[in-house]
Amino acid sequence: MNPTISIIVPVYNVEPYLRRCLDSILAQTFTNIEVIVVNDGSTDGSGLICDEFATKDERVKVIHKENGGVSSARNIGIDEARGNFIGFVDSDDWVFEDMFGRLFRICLNSNCDIAVCDFAREINGKGSLLRQESYTKTMNNEEAMRQLFKGKLYRFALCNKLYKKKCFFNVRFPEGRIHEDLSTTYKLFYKADKVVFTNYTGYIYVKRDRSILTSRFSRKRMEAFIGWDEIISFMESEYPRLSKEYLTCFVYWCIDNSFYILNQVNHKKVKYEFLSIIQECVKKYYKNILRTNNLSFKYKYLITVLNYSTRSFCFQYNVNKFIRNASS
Repeated sequence: MNPTISIIVPVYNVEPYLRRCLDSILAQTFTNIEVIVVNDGSTDGSGLICDEFATKDERVKVIHKENGGVSSARNIGIDEARGNFIGFVDSDDWVFEDMFGRLFRICLNSNCDIAVCDFAREINGKGSLLRQESYTKTMNNEEAMRQLFKGKLYRFALCNKLYKKKCFFNVRFPEGRIHEDLSTTYKLFYKADKVVFTNYTGYIYVKRDRSILTSRFSRKRMEAFIGWDEIISFMESEYPRLSKEYLTCFVYWCIDNSFYILNQVNHKKVKYEFLSIIQECVKKYYKNILRTNNLSFKYKYLITVLNYSTRSFCFQYNVNKFIRNASS
């Protein structure tokens, strides 16, 4: 009998975290699962741990491959998945034992295509406050997409969701890029007729000091703006009524990343190079951004300064920083 849920775990050099991750998946109260562990060319002991778990539990399938990045590993996992539902767990994170069972029951009872739960963060071994389950929200396709860009119920993160396998038809993760969730999740929501959110906390995201997205700002992080070009082009075509949501989300992303650059990039030439990449992306959509009525004056002002001059943007940032420091 085929498994009901295929859980895909990409693995790369996560030896200190991997056992807890896999233990938490195999402890699920919903047992009709397969765990597809894709060892993406690890150079530490992660590959041996993967094989150890495969010998202990027949539900674990291990695929060893040359390093190609997390998107490559996830794509291979999707190709191998036999379940009618697909979930993902990053190999340094962990899940509560009833997460996949709860999400599956939501899918079954509501006939939804994607079920979403809340997540909490673990930083230096300490967890954030978990919400008590109090409600669910059922959404049609357009409302689910609106909420994705509003980011209050859930965001682009892949791993706190359970998907019907049909959502992955003709959808692939962009290989060679980071921010692969950003470039993919909206396509999965496009395929979903109905989405249900529960604020039950099932997934624990572990923040690591040396992970790609928590380390100092790097050139790879600029690849997000390739994703945003794709997103805005797609949304303009398929969801023009949601322009204020996706453009507002885009503006927040631009300003946040600009501040990261100013805080974390020391080399002046590189700093302006990165800001110029964001500026060129902003220029394409600036006229539409100005018509977005739910952006605060602060963000419209900042995006306007960035649109016209990266140097003025830096100057404004330094003035604000000076004022904050002087008043503290």
